[in-house]
Amino acid sequence: MPLFAFHCVDKPNSLDVRVATREAHLAYLGGFKDELRLAGPMLGVDDAPVGSILFVELESRAAAEAFAANDPYAQAGLFQTVEITGFRASIGTLG
Repeated sequence: MPLFAFHCVDKPNSLDVRVATREAHLAYLGGFKDELRLAGPMLGVDDAPVGSILFVELESRAAAEAFAANDPYAQAGLFQTVEITGFRASIGTLG
């Protein structure tokens, strides 16, 4: 199955949205435990979350776009940008 990288940048001053939807976001990701390879927040200079990076194996680009659109963070309007790219690990491994 293809591996996709998701680079999601939060809107400025949106920490309250992230905190309010975190549990729903984690529950959503839990539904993809077999496909999810790595996920976590990007941190700013003050160690506060400023976005998310995920690596997920999905059937197609369309499935990747649906995965991103259905994430509770995205549905709550947390992200300023979401970039989805195919990814091939050349060095190291992803869980």
